[in-house]
Amino acid sequence: MTLQKLSHNFIKLKLLSTKSKHILFITLLALFINNICFGQDLPKKGIAVPADKTTTEEKVFDMPASTKFDDLANKKIDTIRPKDSISIKEALSDVVKYKATDYIKINRKEKQMYLYNEAEIIYGELTINAGKIIINYEKSEIYAFGIKDSLGYTQAPVFKQGESLVEPDSIRYNFKTKKALIFNSRTEQNGMKIKASRTKKENDSVYYVSEAIVTTAKNLDDPEYYFRLRKGKFVPKKKIIAGFTNMYIYGVPTPIAIPFAYFPMTEGRASGIVMPSFGENNRRGYFLQNGGYYFAVSDYFDLTLLGDFYTNGSYGYNISSNYKVNYKFSGQFGFRYENLIDSERGFPDYAKTKIYNLRWSHSQDTKSSPNSRFSASVNLGSSDYYNNSINQFNIGNSLVNTLSSSINYSKTFPGALGFNFSTTATHSQNTNTQEINMTLPNIQGSFNRFYPFEPKIGSKKGLLQNINLQYSFAAENRIKTTDEFFFKSEMFDDAKVGIRHSIPVNTNFKILKYLSMSMGATFNEVWNFEKIKKDYDTVLNEETITINKGFTAFRTYNFSAGMGTTLYGVYNFDKNNEEKKIQAIRHVVRPNISYNINPAFDQYYESYKKNIIAADGTTVEDIVEYSPYQNSIYGSPGKTFSSSIGFGIGNSIEAKVRDKVTDSTEVTYRKVDILKNLNFSSSYNIAGDSLQFNPVSVSGGTTLAKNKLNINFNLALDPYALDNNNKRVDQFNIDNGGSLFRLTNANVTVNYSFSSKDFEKGSTTDNTDVNGTTLNNTEDLLNDRSDLSKSSFDDKKEVTKSDIKLYNYKIPWSLRLAYSTTYSNQRRENEITGNTLMFSGDIEFSPRWRVGISSGYDFNGKAVSFTRLRFERDLLSWKLNFNWMPFGSQKSWFFFIGIKSGVLSDIKWDKNRERSKLIN
Repeated sequence: MTLQKLSHNFIKLKLLSTKSKHILFITLLALFINNICFGQDLPKKGIAVPADKTTTEEKVFDMPASTKFDDLANKKIDTIRPKDSISIKEALSDVVKYKATDYIKINRKEKQMYLYNEAEIIYGELTINAGKIIINYEKSEIYAFGIKDSLGYTQAPVFKQGESLVEPDSIRYNFKTKKALIFNSRTEQNGMKIKASRTKKENDSVYYVSEAIVTTAKNLDDPEYYFRLRKGKFVPKKKIIAGFTNMYIYGVPTPIAIPFAYFPMTEGRASGIVMPSFGENNRRGYFLQNGGYYFAVSDYFDLTLLGDFYTNGSYGYNISSNYKVNYKFSGQFGFRYENLIDSERGFPDYAKTKIYNLRWSHSQDTKSSPNSRFSASVNLGSSDYYNNSINQFNIGNSLVNTLSSSINYSKTFPGALGFNFSTTATHSQNTNTQEINMTLPNIQGSFNRFYPFEPKIGSKKGLLQNINLQYSFAAENRIKTTDEFFFKSEMFDDAKVGIRHSIPVNTNFKILKYLSMSMGATFNEVWNFEKIKKDYDTVLNEETITINKGFTAFRTYNFSAGMGTTLYGVYNFDKNNEEKKIQAIRHVVRPNISYNINPAFDQYYESYKKNIIAADGTTVEDIVEYSPYQNSIYGSPGKTFSSSIGFGIGNSIEAKVRDKVTDSTEVTYRKVDILKNLNFSSSYNIAGDSLQFNPVSVSGGTTLAKNKLNINFNLALDPYALDNNNKRVDQFNIDNGGSLFRLTNANVTVNYSFSSKDFEKGSTTDNTDVNGTTLNNTEDLLNDRSDLSKSSFDDKKEVTKSDIKLYNYKIPWSLRLAYSTTYSNQRRENEITGNTLMFSGDIEFSPRWRVGISSGYDFNGKAVSFTRLRFERDLLSWKLNFNWMPFGSQKSWFFFIGIKSGVLSDIKWDKNRERSKLIN
């Protein structure tokens, strides 16, 4: 405005009346406040519309391509209603939905829309939430920020597009190009967290980042470690490719750096290199172990190829695969071969050994085929595999002395006389004796039980209606060999084949309501394909055996009957006194008696004459009887008539105990086992001429101390005496000046487990350790963690300040003990043949420090058994393990430190010192 115009207006103003001056002043003041507060003129230029404080309306922004920015700028808008639509340039091809809590304002002069407090923009798959959002119509851009207030920077933007989620400090997004600039962004994919100071979104699948960090730590603001990326390319759900990258630990740079980095972020399985572990052995040199390649072949199975290499020439390789078809079957397969060279060629201790191991497990979903099932559990290989394997993962199995396998297929044909068929291949291998027993295969079949006198209506009652019969057969090819001939043609030279047919007839009924009676008879026919012929060679003065091939058979039958019942005895201490600790004791007795008849089948026996030298020096002819079927896999028929009575009695004692009084007025009770079982059994042969009583077998067990203490025992009591040659004679031991029974053998096992929780007030812990692992037998004491890359700490449990204070006066610990002793006195040995104590314990010095030990002592051998020391440290995103076998044949140690997360599991350092000598 010029000075002349200003003077002219001022003169006009002086001519106005006082009232008119007041009106003009109020108008100018309103214009001034509007421009200062809202940045726009009065209705001629637009108006700000505050949102309703009680309800937040959602506006729809429709932007057809035909509308131009000039039309929008010249258009007067008096108000914005919930269903108003404003058209924008062809940059937007979808509906934009927006809302805010405090206000939504349009500045037509700046061609911008302002949304304040809990603002939200939805445009197709794109969603932006922030404290403040600005939409620029002219540039087709969105600016999102947080709000600075007394609490700091709040309501930071959240950028979501599809499944990709980014949480930056601020963001600038272009509708037209779909590019964005993101500042201080945060995102997480597949367990990996990324924070970048500046991110450029090129398109939906490519982001460029600068000054970024990558970590798997839970706290992204203060990570315990991270990788610093100067510049990088981020492809969501696939990878990050970066230039110079180095590791920081608690903000301190480390020399661990590489000129370029690749971080895989593929969801699910992906093929890739498996990084090996490095170590040294004083007899084989430096080595690389468990390195190779992983193939994600398909959604149904994978393949892993790993290898070991030693500088002295030793090597090993491992092939493993996992497969699964949902609702059908799943399994695992693994094969390992090792070529071991010990020492150097030319030295006296030079040795070369080849070992292998094959594992296969297969299970079928029960829903896939209700009438047929296939399963497999295979573990076979060299007998000295676990003892001599150079791979660190096999150390924990070095005490295994039996390998066993089983492959089974079964099929059921439903119907009134349905038929059940199964075929099984089994394998059992003793690693100490190297003896191998196999069945290739064992075929079994049977029809359903048939009740010829079953009533058409109602249940079966009485002796006659319960009569049932069944036909079954079994065929088997049995092989016995050793490691030397395993998987060679020689292993089949001594194979034995046999078929057995059985027809059992049984029935059961009640006597006097309380006695259960059962009766039965069985007819067996055994087919063999060879029989032996024994003779005596008078020239060589020795027995000769001739094997005649060909079909042959024998038939047997037997009868049996049994009767048993259950008796209950209850003693109530005081029914009216609920304050008594023990309310009642119940004694359960289960007596039983049986009768068995096995006829003599001496027609299947042959004999030959043999010359023996009598005591006076003369030669006497002796007749030796034998069975031509003694090599039959189903045994030979009995030669002597047997008519025996078996009897036994089982006992259990329980107590009804009142629980500790609580705040509740209700009285509760629990059952406590005083004696879980105490069983006696024996038999008497009526048809026998001597030694008619069999030894009495006694077994029992109980649990005490809230199931923490388990005691089991068994023993045998022989009523007959021994002669001077320590042979049983037909004379009772008591008649020979001894006791009523002679203890021939006994065994006692005791397992006890307790922890620091047991001493806490109100503890209700049972037979578990500090980790919650239940102890069932002594094998649990040896169940140490051979795979050091696995941590026993609970990653989901947060360690709070109160947890740390707790360790100032309470340190969690657990201890597990197992004691076993065996006594033998069959022929006056009177010795303890086994006497061992094993123990395993853990102690937590802090919430993330655990130390453990597993060991034992052999009192007979006066030696310490396999001993392992364990040290574990939870380093939040990292884990540290150290296992040490300080002495013995397994003397070695293993150290591991690495990242827990599976996506960065190859970032690790492990070192070990192996066993220095092969075990023969």
